[in-house]
Amino acid sequence: MTIQMTRGLVKPAKRAAAMRTAESAGVALWRRVADQLERAIADGRYPIDTRLPGEIDMAQRLGVNRHTVRRALAALAARGFVRAERGSGTYVETARLRYPIRSRTRFSEIVDAAGREPGGRLLRSGIEEAEPEIARRLALAPRTAVIRLDILRSVDRVPVSAATTWLPADRAADAGRIYRQTRSLTRTLARIGIADFRRHSTWISAAIAEAADAARLRLAPGRPLIVVDSTDVTADGQPILTTRARLAADRIELVIET
Repeated sequence: MTIQMTRGLVKPAKRAAAMRTAESAGVALWRRVADQLERAIADGRYPIDTRLPGEIDMAQRLGVNRHTVRRALAALAARGFVRAERGSGTYVETARLRYPIRSRTRFSEIVDAAGREPGGRLLRSGIEEAEPEIARRLALAPRTAVIRLDILRSVDRVPVSAATTWLPADRAADAGRIYRQTRSLTRTLARIGIADFRRHSTWISAAIAEAADAARLRLAPGRPLIVVDSTDVTADGQPILTTRARLAADRIELVIET
């Protein structure tokens, strides 16, 4: 079925004939709506980050019920074409970022190499006592002081990662202030005298987005997250930072390079 489009949606004069064609073809109507919207996105009629019409408006223009539109949008979201933002609407999704995990993993370099715009914003920083797991990763005694950085990273101004990073306080006391200026962990470490560092270990798991991360990543609560726990070390093998990153699963494609 081909539905003629106007402003990305079906022309009212063609609506009834198109719906009859869909029904006679024996293909679920929601799937046909999803395919039509997917083609409109692929053709550039809805650019990346464009807000789609509301469900009611779209249903009226297409001559279907709201449930059909909702199911079609859910299918597109599952395939990574759109994203729903709480209280705002449904937007055309940015293409997934191919993100390799290697011995030298740098967010800004990876995003730049993909021809896209990296972003980093410090949400919060402070000093705290290391919890047992963080102390173990950093080879510190329990309850040793560490600097905590909560960072929101984006690609083309779309948030993709909410991350918490811990560094030994005795080596990185000014990390929060420096990161706020540089928006880069690599440049932050360079400013405190660490010219290079490498990935020592990476653990990958999955989780469901809780309210805080869902709001930061502009996801509906309950959406899947990829959780990456990692530790980086200096050239002489000393742990310098450990991170827990929560990644929007439909915006990042992890590639393990060996």
